[in-house]
Amino acid sequence: MPTTETADSIYTTGEYAQRNPTYHVEDSAWKAGHILRMIHKHSLQPRTICEIGCGAGEILRQLQDALPGDVQFDGYEISPQAFALGQERANEHLRFHCQSTPSGQDRAFDLLLCIDVFEHVPDYIGFLKALHPKADRTIFHIPLDLSVQSVLRSTPIMNTRRQFGHLHYFTKSTALATLADCGYEVIDWFYTAVGAERGRGFKSQLAKWPRKILAALNQDLSARVLGGHSLLVLAK
Repeated sequence: MPTTETADSIYTTGEYAQRNPTYHVEDSAWKAGHILRMIHKHSLQPRTICEIGCGAGEILRQLQDALPGDVQFDGYEISPQAFALGQERANEHLRFHCQSTPSGQDRAFDLLLCIDVFEHVPDYIGFLKALHPKADRTIFHIPLDLSVQSVLRSTPIMNTRRQFGHLHYFTKSTALATLADCGYEVIDWFYTAVGAERGRGFKSQLAKWPRKILAALNQDLSARVLGGHSLLVLAK
């Protein structure tokens, strides 16, 4: 990765925006759909929703369209480029803040979203512990970069590091253990088949059907062997 920037500054300098100019808006409706699935499954009725590392804010906008009109949404994002994109989506009940997390110790939300975020954070343990008291419930989306094929090939992990800034790599077991170590109680989780449902490019298309077939037989085995999965977790 030809850069002299530190791992946590690529978001403030514009380097991440150069590599990912859309801030993954194209995946936002898909992610919001899975978040809504978890919300409805557990009959959650949040009145205040916060997203940490909200990027362009499109996930929050999608959720606003699907939830009652009086729900208040707040998005936090340290990238000035992503914050500017979020401001284009702002309205009376959807606000954006150019900072990493809410200020102060006492502000609590009904629901906090941490969607594909903490794998980017150098001190992810400290980050997760600091987030814990800020909401009654938290929904995480965690990429499971570690699989048999990603370790054997090595290039997938290095590609996610170069392109997306992933610093930490998880399996289902290590992701759930990390949350437990940081004081969270996991209420529910399910896989999201990002490789089969959102994969792009020639290699992703080649891997799509083997992943679908194996996942139909044993999704846990498919995630561990072939990869292409993330984990959506509801915790308190």
